[in-house]
Amino acid sequence: MEFTKSRGNDPSTPRPGFAGLAPGDRWCLCARRWKEALEAGGAPPVVLEATHASALRYVGLEALKGRRSGEG
Repeated sequence: MEFTKSRGNDPSTPRPGFAGLAPGDRWCLCARRWKEALEAGGAPPVVLEATHASALRYVGLEALKGRRSGEG
């Protein structure tokens, strides 16, 4: 979340109709932003089974597997 926040999208801040995310929450992150975070050393874990195959257009399967979450 910190990387995304540093890029101008703060998912931890509550807004009307949105309670904000807390550490450990799951949320959707676009593949391009995830790759950007990976390259900066801050990619969040991935629930591979919940990741759309089109993400492979932007990041390799091995990179996703390397950040795989224990959840599924």
